[in-house]
Amino acid sequence: MASVSSISLSGMQAAQVALDAAAHNVANASTPKFRRQLVEQSEQPHGGVSTVLTHAPTEGEALATDLVAQHQALYSFLANRAVLKTSNAMAGAMLDEKA
Repeated sequence: MASVSSISLSGMQAAQVALDAAAHNVANASTPKFRRQLVEQSEQPHGGVSTVLTHAPTEGEALATDLVAQHQALYSFLANRAVLKTSNAMAGAMLDEKA
């Protein structure tokens, strides 16, 4: 099983990829023949997230979907950051107790 910090870091990286893809989609919404970037996330067997970036099969924008995806990515990043900070604080407290 992966450590809590490595799991939360993979979640932060996945959220960053999702945020970048959504921002790319919004920025290019009016580009002719534009195909949106899609982010596919899946769980890793021992913890963490795997992220794959693909393109939509059809042309066109989905601004509402991309704006919601930006917010989801932001909150996912912040939640994983909170887990990472808590994990580090707990590790520090354990080291203080043993010292």
